[in-house]
Amino acid sequence: MSQASAKQPGRAASGAGQLERKLQRLGLHEPADFVVHLPIRYEDETRIVPIGQAVPGRTVQVEGEVVYSEVQLRPRRQLVAAIGDGTGRLYLRWLHFYPNQRRQVEAGNRIRVRGEVRQGFSGPEIVHPRVTKAGEPLPDALTPVYPTTEGLSQPVLRRRVQQALQQADLSESLPQSLCESLSLPTFEQAIRTLHAPPAGLSVQDLVERGHPAWRRIKFDELLAQQLALALARRQRRAQRAQPLAAADAELLHRLRASLPFTLTAAQEKVIAEISADLARNYPMHRLLQGDVGSGKTIVAAFAAAQAIASGRQVAIMAPTEILAEQHFSKLAGWLLPLGLRVEWLTGSLTPKQRRLALEAVGSGQADLVIGTQALIQDKVQFSRLGLVILDEQHRFGVAQRLELNRKGDEPELVGNPRMPHQLNMSATPIPRTLAMTFFADLDVSVIDELPPGRSPVITKLVSEARREEVLSLVHREICEGRQAYWVCPLVEESEALQLQTAVDTHAALSSAFPDMSVGLMHGRMPTAEKQQVMDAFRKGEVKLLVATTVIEVGVDVPNACLMIIEHAERFGLAQLHQLRGRVGRGSKQSVCVLMYQGPLSAIARERLKAMYETTDGFEIARRDLELRGPGEFLGMRQSGQELLRYADLQADTTIVEQARDAAAVLMRDHPDHVRRHLQRWMRGRQDLLRS
Repeated sequence: MSQASAKQPGRAASGAGQLERKLQRLGLHEPADFVVHLPIRYEDETRIVPIGQAVPGRTVQVEGEVVYSEVQLRPRRQLVAAIGDGTGRLYLRWLHFYPNQRRQVEAGNRIRVRGEVRQGFSGPEIVHPRVTKAGEPLPDALTPVYPTTEGLSQPVLRRRVQQALQQADLSESLPQSLCESLSLPTFEQAIRTLHAPPAGLSVQDLVERGHPAWRRIKFDELLAQQLALALARRQRRAQRAQPLAAADAELLHRLRASLPFTLTAAQEKVIAEISADLARNYPMHRLLQGDVGSGKTIVAAFAAAQAIASGRQVAIMAPTEILAEQHFSKLAGWLLPLGLRVEWLTGSLTPKQRRLALEAVGSGQADLVIGTQALIQDKVQFSRLGLVILDEQHRFGVAQRLELNRKGDEPELVGNPRMPHQLNMSATPIPRTLAMTFFADLDVSVIDELPPGRSPVITKLVSEARREEVLSLVHREICEGRQAYWVCPLVEESEALQLQTAVDTHAALSSAFPDMSVGLMHGRMPTAEKQQVMDAFRKGEVKLLVATTVIEVGVDVPNACLMIIEHAERFGLAQLHQLRGRVGRGSKQSVCVLMYQGPLSAIARERLKAMYETTDGFEIARRDLELRGPGEFLGMRQSGQELLRYADLQADTTIVEQARDAAAVLMRDHPDHVRRHLQRWMRGRQDLLRS
């Protein structure tokens, strides 16, 4: 055996290994994975189009004789050819080419060409067309084009998919009665149609996913998600938790009697829902959503008081120190007069403060602990944690949420430890379609009214060219005894640039208003300094606060009635709504000025239009979902993976509802179908859905 032939098997094995690694990057490991790796578009190679019908903007397949071919040297070296079929002439152009491509298009050859037509210098042309021999048999099905990765060609993918269709189990995972009631094709019919659509099918119908085969796939995907969430909910209810039935109801009565305001009907309703959950012997897992300023913190206070009255500790974790400090200030004001001990735990405490706080938490002396991610560090040990409250929960990752929950484990209960109850709070309302899908395993409470005496914020759109008018408005408001925020623009390229922008703006406004105290706050300031600035602003000593988005959540100053957001076109819709929510917290009329610089992109225009037209957080969330998709609402849960590959939450609302109803039936009556369906569609991804 020659040396060259001896090396051949090793090279083949190496090539096969590289191919498998590329396939695995796409999540393709077993035949079942290839089966549901569906095309993103199709090419119609089933017919030849006369060259005379090859108009710019269309992808065509034509045949003809090469009537012209040469290598041109100017303006650059390129291969140019032309073919004709009696109905017209089509030019072909290669900016980079190989000798075999030049031989393919020698004058007199008959060739088949495919590509997108554009208008060239001499007439219709295709740049870098695909060339094959004329007269070869045409396929009888549309050609699928699959999602791929670098170095993995379409022919290889098509071949592996066809092999998988021969090997994989394509049997039905749904009850026949369900398919019939919803007029769904079988799984095998849908899969074979999408991988090899007959020539008569509409390419547009397939690409836009309106074909019945696509409807079956989208239903299957959404159903798998609903089933996984239903199982997660069932498993959570199989866990044990300490019932917190508030044996000392007197504490709740005293809290209610001490409040200087009356709770709204919506607040009373969700307090009752949470109270009922806490009294059960399995962990509460509830989402409390309410628009900015709707009064979620007092609801959290009642939940905490019920847990404390039942002899348990409570932890509240917020994503930023400003928000955590805001909660500490409010909750301590309500609970300290009732004889409860409230501790503050963040990364900025001095070593002595931290040691004393840890001792109070570990010994059980602290009834309520409020902090940032410092709460999940190893040194933080709770004595009897019974309730975890996560504010702006979508800002925490799966691991962080689980870690705080584990602080409440009671491992001495061998085999089935007790878990703390969990309340998630969000000022970003969840659109209905998301609530039915990614949040379907949560119980949801909604505060759908604002406290009395608050008037809607007036929103104004102002061009950067009218900056002097904005400065006059700020001066007038402050002279009348009110306060204002001036939020600096996002600078995506650099946090340092964003900081410098805030510093420069603060200097410019201090110069513009020499008779006025202008404060500055940004994320890099020491905590003590930020606290000092915020205290001065709350007391009215600082009249105008220049800030970055560090004030997006958690700042509550009722006398601040004016919000200026500079370069508003750079902000996301949810972020603009959160910033606007910093004003309108008192009885005085508040104004939010969105100052923008043109020209505006289409998305920026839609964002600003939405802010101008509505102050309803749920409508804002719905429009935000339309503009950006579900990613931002889902936090870090998905770890970069798309759980919905085929369904569209906006376009497929009806299918979402059908999948939700079908999941309930399958969970109750068809456990074998549940197992088979999840095995086909989830394949180990259930843990990405919720934690």
